Amino acid sequence: MVMLPIVPDAGPAPARGLTRPVPLRGLYSRYARRYARLVTMPTTAPAPGSTASVPGLADVTASDSTLRRFLHGLPGVDAVGLEARAAALGTRSIKTTAKAYALDLAISMVDLTTLEGADTPGKVRALGAKAVRPDPADRATPSTAAVCVYPDMVPAAKEAVAGSGVKVASVATAFPAGRASLAVKLADVREAVAAGADEVDMVIDRGAFLAGRYLKVYEEITAVKEACGTDARLKVIFETGELSTYDNIRRASWLGMLAGADFIKTSTGKVAVNATPANTLLMLEAVRDFRAATGVQVGVKPAGGIRTAKDAVKFLVLVNETAGADWLDNHWFRFGASSLLNDLLMQRQKLATGRYSGPDYVTVD
Repeated sequence: MVMLPIVPDAGPAPARGLTRPVPLRGLYSRYARRYARLVTMPTTAPAPGSTASVPGLADVTASDSTLRRFLHGLPGVDAVGLEARAAALGTRSIKTTAKAYALDLAISMVDLTTLEGADTPGKVRALGAKAVRPDPADRATPSTAAVCVYPDMVPAAKEAVAGSGVKVASVATAFPAGRASLAVKLADVREAVAAGADEVDMVIDRGAFLAGRYLKVYEEITAVKEACGTDARLKVIFETGELSTYDNIRRASWLGMLAGADFIKTSTGKVAVNATPANTLLMLEAVRDFRAATGVQVGVKPAGGIRTAKDAVKFLVLVNETAGADWLDNHWFRFGASSLLNDLLMQRQKLATGRYSGPDYVTVD
């Protein structure tokens, strides 16, 4: 896997394998400067020899009390340091050759999404065609990772991407609120998988999570994972904007991974606060530390609010500098987006031709 050649905006280039942030150069408060280094540490991994460490990790899900003890035993998140670290990484710049690579990589990581009540088979087929060939004028443009639709639109999406390698993802479990019985949620999942979904994006019961009923959330995720069978990967959506605190996002990340999530995902895109650099950084730390503790790699999907190529590249920097190059692949990192692809295509065209094409040169989703 090729690493993004990332350099600071000012000063000398960092050494390969950067382990500390570049100086904040007066952009942030003295408190941010004080705490920015703290979040570079692997703070979420269970302590060696603890009841949560491997091979006893399974023991933490034995009961509601053991699961609660483990999740609340995770180190608290330093919010100031987390946000300062995310902001500092957002100042990194990449040069022309690396930028071309980053744009193509970002395109290949997009889950091209339509989740509207007005979706039609025709709209989904058009979206699928765009996912397969995002820029018809340039066959070198990579395909997107997937098309994400409601369960009843899976057949149309499968038809549109047949033979291309583009996956079909389906939201399920009473998306986006998740307010339904487990039986209804599992029926939703089975319908999507039976229709041919390669991936299922489920929402957790935020009410149960916020009430501290962690075992209920865990058992629901494991049931959905079982309903996915061996044919579909499971993305677990936390709706981070509704979890209120970074500590809750850390706990939800570990809960989802313990339950067997293939991906952890920030949000549905249907609330006011969706993916942010800070909450994505926190989740990237969690997957990095989960793999260190268990040997199991889990993907991350920020979704909602990522609209520009500049934003996408910043998220790729977060991935590279936090989780590492192993996650710089669409098998392990995705963007949940509907409008991001067009800006990526326009920036790609500008890099190739030296001219900015404008929105009239790309299709409207």
